[in-house]
Amino acid sequence: QVQLVESGGGLVQFGGSLRLSCAASGSIFNYVAMDWGWYRQAPGNRRELVATITRGRSATYATSVRGRFTISRDNAKNTVYLQMNSLKPEDTAVYYCNTAGSTGRLNWGQGTQVTVSS
Repeated sequence: QVQLVESGGGLVQFGGSLRLSCAASGSIFNYVAMDWGWYRQAPGNRRELVATITRGRSATYATSVRGRFTISRDNAKNTVYLQMNSLKPEDTAVYYCNTAGSTGRLNWGQGTQVTVSS
């Protein structure tokens, strides 16, 4: 069974930065072949996809974060990252990673809380 462990969240002021990490582990797991994404869920809202990175390292972003967030991956460590700059209060949410694209979603991890104060 694959496990996803997110980390790096915290409390940051408006305009600040954070770097999130998500480590994947488990057996019978072809990390390299998968597309990966970062998702977030704010209180009262549905979970939304904010960034994806393909196995070829092509990245896409939601309009709300484009130009401020950068997704990357380290296949040797089975880890995907999200560099978040120029943070805004509306970025406050629990952030999760998971597969993206046509690959079925894995069991969700516990997520990491990001809180941006104004």
